[in-house]
Amino acid sequence: MRNTKAFKEAVADTLAELAHRGVTVRPGTVADTIERNIRAVAERLGIQERSAWRYFDAAGLAASIAQQRQMAESSSAPGQVGRSPMPPVDNPELALVLGGVPDALEESGGDLYSVIVNVAVNAWMAGHIHGEDGCTGCQDKRPTGTDWQARMDTITAMQPDITKWFNREVWTAALNDTGYGVTRT
Repeated sequence: MRNTKAFKEAVADTLAELAHRGVTVRPGTVADTIERNIRAVAERLGIQERSAWRYFDAAGLAASIAQQRQMAESSSAPGQVGRSPMPPVDNPELALVLGGVPDALEESGGDLYSVIVNVAVNAWMAGHIHGEDGCTGCQDKRPTGTDWQARMDTITAMQPDITKWFNREVWTAALNDTGYGVTRT
């Protein structure tokens, strides 16, 4: 579907409509949304995907995306849209996750995808432990069980330098020491 002229035009038209409304969205996000919508229309109507294009409206999709963005911005504190809530800065588990990124990048040979998956899994585990103490599926799976405070105590006993990983310059220096860096092209 993505290699068709109709799809490419739909993405371009939707991005132009969004730009006209002053909304910036990553092209890949728009493409994913269009693909999902066309497949859903085809499935619901019992027609082929190429026939579903007659129901596509770039201006309507752009208006919907802009409205969703506006609702998100109006219901959030300024500067917080799209940001997950931060745990306390002295959270030892978060410090270990942050501190592990430069090492994971070096160990993976610069495979950023692998590093992101590692961080996401560790962050999910931290949230799971914090939010679901007593989860029956987690019993006896970790040395500290599902007791969040016991896990924090165990990590703290390892004596990581917790505050250093919340300093952007220290983290960036550690990343650069691995021989890798992040640049925008």
